[in-house]
Amino acid sequence: MSEKEPGYTAPDLGLVGAEHVARYRETGGEVGYLWNGAPTLLLTTTGRRSGRPRTSAMIFGRDGDDHLVVASMGGAPRHPQWYLNLEAEPGAEIQVRAELLRVTARTASEDERPRLWKIMTEVWPNYDVYQSRTERRIPVVVLSPA
Repeated sequence: MSEKEPGYTAPDLGLVGAEHVARYRETGGEVGYLWNGAPTLLLTTTGRRSGRPRTSAMIFGRDGDDHLVVASMGGAPRHPQWYLNLEAEPGAEIQVRAELLRVTARTASEDERPRLWKIMTEVWPNYDVYQSRTERRIPVVVLSPA
């Protein structure tokens, strides 16, 4: 990763991973909802091999009643584990601030992806840089109320 990539802004990584999830849960999102100026939610999936719950803090956008997340992993060549878990089991839970919601996940279609991608790059412009780093088509995931 390089701060010299056009359009890339290096995020503050002071609150990431398990610590981000823990602080978000402890405070009902008072700590962790805004991360580097972007709204985040907690996404809990079911591990496709373990069957155990797996929670990740994710930047999100909105499209009507749906929440949107991006399976970017910073432009890595492979999809993130949470995305693979959703492919295997699309039922999940999200926490937005203190609110818990059951959702069903699906990957945005090729027809709707450009519109949804634009929503997400308005929230987090670095997604365009992440897409430029990889050959894979980074999925936009639609989380609809279950």
